[in-house]
Amino acid sequence: MANKEDTADLPETYKMDNKRRGNVLIFNQENFHNLSRRFGTATDKTNLTASFEALGFEVTCYDDSDKKTMKSNLEKASKENYSDADCIVCIFLSHGEEGHIFAKDNKISIKEIIDFFRGNNCRSLVGKPKIFIFQACRGDIGEDAVTPMVGDDDMAAEVMEDAAVVFTLPAGADFLMCYCASEGFTAFRHIEEGTYYIQELCKVLQKQGSTLEFTELLTLVNLKVSRHSLGNKKQMPCFSSTLTKKLYFRPKEQ
Repeated sequence: MANKEDTADLPETYKMDNKRRGNVLIFNQENFHNLSRRFGTATDKTNLTASFEALGFEVTCYDDSDKKTMKSNLEKASKENYSDADCIVCIFLSHGEEGHIFAKDNKISIKEIIDFFRGNNCRSLVGKPKIFIFQACRGDIGEDAVTPMVGDDDMAAEVMEDAAVVFTLPAGADFLMCYCASEGFTAFRHIEEGTYYIQELCKVLQKQGSTLEFTELLTLVNLKVSRHSLGNKKQMPCFSSTLTKKLYFRPKEQ
């Protein structure tokens, strides 16, 4: 049995027993002024709404926002009082390039989005998880498919181990940034079934969202998406974290 000194440096778990689970904001961009239509994104929005509502979240969707409206809604959300909530989740379904996602008329930097919710701008979320999910390309390169020089079981273990590495960013405490693709690379989308990343994320949320620690859940999603192929190209999601505790969305006691 571990003594007190052995467990002193183990991570704590976020307190998730507030009155409300929290808000999920979905910015769903299907139509643009100068970019191609994102067929299939309505399916992603529907699946995400069902998955997060099942975990107790209140979901609000914004469709085809221009940059001014998107920023206004983000600022409004950042000024709300979350003292009775566990956390917040912001999801962006759009086109993108490295460091930016696109509103209907123009691009907005991810840093600008995150800044609305930093501790100095959103006091009631200080010490609480702030999750951002970006379903958007981060470049125009397709990941190459490669053949491992180890057995299948070893490969799966190595992929899981690599994907579990969480890189921190100087973006304030308690942020979790989830990207559908690695830096510089493109993402895949089916015109009816939605994007590969959101499909797998929703499946895992529905099956294990209330039991798995959330970064472990994201690691599992990474593995599942990495097994998809489009021709000879692959997609590798990633996430970065400044979380300071373990994160679970266990059912609230009635």
